[in-house]
Amino acid sequence: MDEENSATHDSGAGEGDATRPWQTLSSGFEQARAREDSLDRLVEWPAQRDLLGDVTGLAILDAGCGNGAKIAQLAGGGAAATVGVDISGNFIDPPPGVEFIEGDLSDLAAVPGLAGRRFDRILFLQSFGYAADGAKALQIAREMLTEDGFILLTRTQPVRYAIERAEQNGTSLGEEYFATESFAYQHRNWDDQVTLTKRPYTMSDLLNTFSAAGLWVEEAVEPQMPAEAAERYPHKQAVMNKYLGILMFKLRPLPGQSSPMCRAATEGGKSL
Repeated sequence: MDEENSATHDSGAGEGDATRPWQTLSSGFEQARAREDSLDRLVEWPAQRDLLGDVTGLAILDAGCGNGAKIAQLAGGGAAATVGVDISGNFIDPPPGVEFIEGDLSDLAAVPGLAGRRFDRILFLQSFGYAADGAKALQIAREMLTEDGFILLTRTQPVRYAIERAEQNGTSLGEEYFATESFAYQHRNWDDQVTLTKRPYTMSDLLNTFSAAGLWVEEAVEPQMPAEAAERYPHKQAVMNKYLGILMFKLRPLPGQSSPMCRAATEGGKSL
């Protein structure tokens, strides 16, 4: 699921558009992601798997999972109690051990079947921008982590949109990067009939949102295309060279910010 549609600049790193355009765009995204030269296949998913590490026996929640193909792959890699949540409801047939739930990632605790559950890994893979309130969505996700759990969140480089708008508007990179006005955006490779409303966000917006949610960045990655893939798909390397690609963050609760259930279990000498 690709991120989109923030609503205010001061917390614009993750405030969604109430029009919920993902319900329309989801099928186009899955078709684009399945292409051989998809940057998701070549760059993003391999880097995401590296950050997740060994998932054997782990409970994983994919918030904004699209059709659920990635969470299904994690289940095939040994993950247990895997759940995918997406507002589109356009899921693949669930393999054994995988549960798909139609729901809004803005409040995961309110999604049917998730109340009271805890996960070792919670994923926001290009889906975070759809949250109605980014900080609140992450706070709720933080409360659903096990004691040693973490959130893996990916976001398009904010410079990318600034470059595109500067070219379109004949302005400078700085003007567009620090702009606060919303702008129309179309995914030409998905469905150019759908116009999205987006708000700019900066790196400081992202980091401040994480802090407001009680999270700290344990690791940040800006994955690049492997040399072999760059040689095979030079047009995709050109895109990476111009727009810088994607940001990935491994987020953990700040000290004292673990979920109440985890704290109670720790204090009682139990492990979850």
